[in-house]
Amino acid sequence: MAFTLPNPQFKQLIHNLLASLRDLSPIVLVVVFFQVFVLQKPMPDMLNLIEGVVLVTFGLTLFIQGLEIGLFPIGENMAYAFARKGSLIWLLLFAFCLGFGTTVAEPALIAVADEAATVAAEGQVIGNSFEAKDHYAQGLRYTVAFSVGLSIVIGVIRILKGWPIHYFITVGYLLVVLTTMIAPAWIIGIAYDSGGVTTSTITVPLVTALGIGLASSIKGRNPMIDGFGLIAFASLLPIIFVMLYGVLVQ
Repeated sequence: MAFTLPNPQFKQLIHNLLASLRDLSPIVLVVVFFQVFVLQKPMPDMLNLIEGVVLVTFGLTLFIQGLEIGLFPIGENMAYAFARKGSLIWLLLFAFCLGFGTTVAEPALIAVADEAATVAAEGQVIGNSFEAKDHYAQGLRYTVAFSVGLSIVIGVIRILKGWPIHYFITVGYLLVVLTTMIAPAWIIGIAYDSGGVTTSTITVPLVTALGIGLASSIKGRNPMIDGFGLIAFASLLPIIFVMLYGVLVQ
């Protein structure tokens, strides 16, 4: 029996494909414009370039389709289930594990941690052996992952209590400024970049779905007002923790 894609999903797939082409077209136009009209040179490896664009287009389309079919519903359904269960401890434990697990698996964080270890070794901040660089990179990854898990817990508590988000963000950035003043200069840039790479392809969909699902399941909460904001915590707290990690390494 042949497998046939359900009609609504097929329509959504075509819609996502067209959206991916629309979103990627400005990048292609910019590259072509500067290569042809500014540099005035032919495009190098035209076939590889076309192949790369095609692969990126289909990859982005399938990724978005997967988010809509799987990850968003999973996050929202689990948030509903934990809210109905009424156990705060299990909800907070799930929030921490979700933030920690998704961050450890982030490809962008892995790349930044490995690059930071290489640069730190070249700058004689750590030893130049494989073990020293691996230890530094792993320590950086798990520090960021722990801070993201903790930030999701704080964000979930905020949703449960209905506290305004701007108080947390204000205090958080004050702590960032204070931590920057005591952190070693070589860790500051890495810390700020670590805050950015945590909010990437794996973490954002699940954490966003968790916040929206939780806010939707609690009476008196507005998903638009209370459901969003977890990503802000996930970007903010790692900056502080990585700078403190730099102080310990120093």
